[in-house]
Amino acid sequence: MANSTEPQKPQNTKKNKKKGATLDTFYGAKIQNTEQTEDNIKENAPKPSKGNGNSPQTYEEFESEMTKKMEAFWEEKLEIMQKKFTHLQNQFDQTVKENQALKTRIRQLEDNDCVKEQESIKQSQNTKKLEENIKYLTDKVIDLENRGRRDNLRIIGLPEKPEINTKLDMVIQDIIKENCPEILEQGGNTATDRAHRTPSTLNPQKTTPRNVIAKFQSYQTKEKILQEARKRQFRYKGMPIRVTQDLASSTLNDRKAWNMIFRKARELGLQPRISYPAKLTIYFQGKVWAFNKIEDFQLFAKKRPELCGMFDTENQRARNT
Repeated sequence: MANSTEPQKPQNTKKNKKKGATLDTFYGAKIQNTEQTEDNIKENAPKPSKGNGNSPQTYEEFESEMTKKMEAFWEEKLEIMQKKFTHLQNQFDQTVKENQALKTRIRQLEDNDCVKEQESIKQSQNTKKLEENIKYLTDKVIDLENRGRRDNLRIIGLPEKPEINTKLDMVIQDIIKENCPEILEQGGNTATDRAHRTPSTLNPQKTTPRNVIAKFQSYQTKEKILQEARKRQFRYKGMPIRVTQDLASSTLNDRKAWNMIFRKARELGLQPRISYPAKLTIYFQGKVWAFNKIEDFQLFAKKRPELCGMFDTENQRARNT
């Protein structure tokens, strides 16, 4: 009987080796490690038969076959991972390009914003200059209008009657005879080029008579009449009237703003006067004080105990608005 030597079975090292850790793939798939795979190969390898010593498949052949399968498996996985890596690399390159384009765009926007800010500053400066020029030209036009009215007198309070309106030139001569006849006695030229009511149309809702504008041929005669009107109350056939210098409407409004302060200063004996164009002057504590704005006078009055609280300019402002 032939002795057949049983081939030694490969020892199963599974018990002597710890179970391998799992490998997380890029999308979460789990693949067993190499040690565990080798253990599975040895465990599943066919055992040789005890008959004639020949087996359908030797362990070496099985191991070679499994190795090829493992290599094919890993090559396939490597190819998949390579494609995914290439895709991610392309996405990363695209993101870098987009990021660079955004940086360039932001830089351009910042440059444009800087340019616009500089243009805005220049525009503000130009606007300020234009406003200053407009104010200068407006003041210049008002001054020219006032100088064009230097030969005019404004008569306030003359009754609205047809017999007066049709003969304004003669009425003005009567006013001069009644209030300052010395001008006629001195041979002054009291003739007028024109006299008219202002505005040209009568407002039926307004009860006060319209002002009369009279343009004199002689500036000296006009000044003499104005000086006499400042000294005393003028009258026409016993009715009180007021004679003032004719000025532009804006200048007259500026002067009207001083009315309340002017009346109060006169009551206090401060000898107030309105000088050209709309400047208030008073005589206080032996000095002449001049004010171009109501705010300046208000500040002046608050610092003087003798005047503090006597001038309520807020009511005057409310009346003028």
